[in-house]
Amino acid sequence: MAAPKRGRSASAQSKPWRSLALILIAIVALTGGMFASGHNTPRLGIDLAGGTSITLRAVAQPGEESSINKTNMDTAVDIMNRRVNGLGVSEAEVQTQGSRNIIVNIPKGTNSEEARQQVGTTAKLYFRPVLATEASTGAATTTPSPSASSSASSSPSSTASSKATASSTGSATPTATATSQGRAASDALKADSTSSASPSASASASATPSASSSAAASAAAAKLEAQYTALDCSKKSVQNTAGKTAKAGDATVACGQVSGVWYKYVLGPAAVDGTDVKKAAAVLNTTTAAGWQVTMDFTGKGGDKFAKVTGELAKNTAPQNEFGIVLDGQVVSSPSVSSSITGGSAEISGSFTQEEAQSLANMLSYGALPLTFKEDSVTTVTAALGGEQLHAGLIAGAIGLALVVIYLLIFYRGLSVIAIPSLLVSAILTYVIMALLGPGIGFALNLPAVCGAIVAIGITADSFIVFFERIRDEIREGRSLRPSVERAWPRARRTILVSDFVSFLAAAVLFIVTVGKVQGFAFTLGLTTVLDVVVVFLFTKPLMTILARRKFFADGHKWSGIDPKALGAKPPLRRTRRPSAPVDPKEA
Repeated sequence: MAAPKRGRSASAQSKPWRSLALILIAIVALTGGMFASGHNTPRLGIDLAGGTSITLRAVAQPGEESSINKTNMDTAVDIMNRRVNGLGVSEAEVQTQGSRNIIVNIPKGTNSEEARQQVGTTAKLYFRPVLATEASTGAATTTPSPSASSSASSSPSSTASSKATASSTGSATPTATATSQGRAASDALKADSTSSASPSASASASATPSASSSAAASAAAAKLEAQYTALDCSKKSVQNTAGKTAKAGDATVACGQVSGVWYKYVLGPAAVDGTDVKKAAAVLNTTTAAGWQVTMDFTGKGGDKFAKVTGELAKNTAPQNEFGIVLDGQVVSSPSVSSSITGGSAEISGSFTQEEAQSLANMLSYGALPLTFKEDSVTTVTAALGGEQLHAGLIAGAIGLALVVIYLLIFYRGLSVIAIPSLLVSAILTYVIMALLGPGIGFALNLPAVCGAIVAIGITADSFIVFFERIRDEIREGRSLRPSVERAWPRARRTILVSDFVSFLAAAVLFIVTVGKVQGFAFTLGLTTVLDVVVVFLFTKPLMTILARRKFFADGHKWSGIDPKALGAKPPLRRTRRPSAPVDPKEA
């Protein structure tokens, strides 16, 4: 029996070192990953790093004042919030102010500028048939005659990458869109009306209603043709305003960018509304050479509309076999179709990068707002005030940590050699993980998150105190240190797990039911609670086991914090055998 006992003892002695080696390897790996990622500090929220604050005001269309209500405002806030979060912008805040305004706070970050652009584009999303398109070079545009459209056409692929195609199978290949003509679009718009006009309508003072309608349509088409001819989409001011005020039922001109080159478009009335898109996502097609694609799922009515418009577009030649995806008056994509797309779903494929596909999917998913908004103001928020508050918070945290250390030194003396390094390990893990979560999931450190980290100091120290007090209780019962550590650990472990579970549960509930900065506090509190369990199990307990074998602690030195005399320990219990009474020979 002795040999197996020694084997178990040797195994037990090696476990503390294995646990310490494991947590050391984890720290080194995480720290190496932090430096390798190039993000050596946690990302800061808008209250600490500054950012952009946008004020958007709801604008009702004529006769639709009742549309500005709490329901539509809340829906708009939800869509904007998901739109910004879909770009990976951390700690963005979207909230209403009053009955008509929405405040959007976007912190500085990799995608903050793109988020600002997409939040600013708050009008509805439409799918419009393309009637004409050509590259906008900034020079005066010459409008060739319709008869010359075939010979005068040229592919924009010489100056830009091919445009995307839409299909129900996702196997379509990119097709170059031919340069089209403004007069051809004009003729297409007024073809129906001119065929029904009376030859003498222009000279008659009593023109028939159909002739008046035809004349109005012709005038509108001529106006649209003039707008298209004069449109210069190379100018930034034009890019943001062309087609922005067009109604869904009207034809319009618009601008759009393809691989860095700006194009101008003539677009027909909207055939499908953005609210008809149920879901869109960017996916990587690994089975074909299509690369990144955007998949779309439509609602029941939306699928029927999309099947109808794609069936009509498939009968035409380029560019009139394309539909423009228009967000806030700007064409964000203009895929072509070769057949009617049925089934309520479609794929857009082309020379997409991952970022382009995700951006388009984000616009399709979150682009349809119930209201139109005007950008009232855009202001830059400085981090001066936040920096002062952060400085004050760090000072408060340092004071709290110092008080905890003083408490440990006074009441636990030598045991503070275990507690203080444990606090240091917990701090290192918290910092490194926060730095990694910035680029990983978009986590940003704000002032409430800093408060959560400060609160975590008390949670971690509480775990040490529970363990130390359990050890002291065992010593008071007359046991030596090493058995006391092993007997105290199961009891302390249960208490620590229950306490940390309650803290984590509270943090999880707080994270779920709250929004904005309070979530930062809840997230940090939950993270540090989990790390407390890791540190106590893999560092504090193994280190206590190792130091319990050292003479200073094993002999109960008065400065060790576990001096039996100071703790009022009972003397060891020993059994004594009574001497047997002599047997009387007479009784025998």
